[in-house]
Amino acid sequence: MSLKIGIAGPVGSGKTSLIESLTNMLKDKYSLAIVTNDIYTTEDANYLKKTLDLDENRITGVETGGCPHTAIRDDISMNQKAVVELEEKFSPDITFVESGGDNLSATFSYELIDYYMYVIDVAQGADIPRKKGAGLLFSDLLVVNKTDLAPYVGVDLVSMKSDVENNRKNKPSVFISNKDEKSLNQVVSWIEALL
Repeated sequence: MSLKIGIAGPVGSGKTSLIESLTNMLKDKYSLAIVTNDIYTTEDANYLKKTLDLDENRITGVETGGCPHTAIRDDISMNQKAVVELEEKFSPDITFVESGGDNLSATFSYELIDYYMYVIDVAQGADIPRKKGAGLLFSDLLVVNKTDLAPYVGVDLVSMKSDVENNRKNKPSVFISNKDEKSLNQVVSWIEALL
């Protein structure tokens, strides 16, 4: 059985590129598999198959045909089938399950995954932590992405960090940029601690 890590967040928050970066950082040490969700395409899976130095059979695209929340929380059967098939074929150490782009209320069923991270990005607005939402409040790790864009969108990262701490209480959060491997190491450390 692999460690199954869900990754949810709004459209454009950087879920797929985060999986790409994490895979590149982890693939030499661990056996990996990836399940992506899109409503009517396998766009994210196709992108990862092209860009990653990973056997493309380890990447499965699920077309949910409807609300992303349903496929990761309510009727998880399509995703569960994809995960089980990858586990049977490859016995991965880690399986990433990426939700389709969703809103702040997205959460995963723990019957599908073991832990999940929720990804937001600074360009979507500094007020997101104050707006709360189930994904932001209850995810096992909150990832605030694209910190390098903060100066261009008028976001004060110190205030945003304070808002995150106030709303997450004692749950972990990280502020990262895909352009800064040191910041990504925080996510890798979190994953490795779960193993």
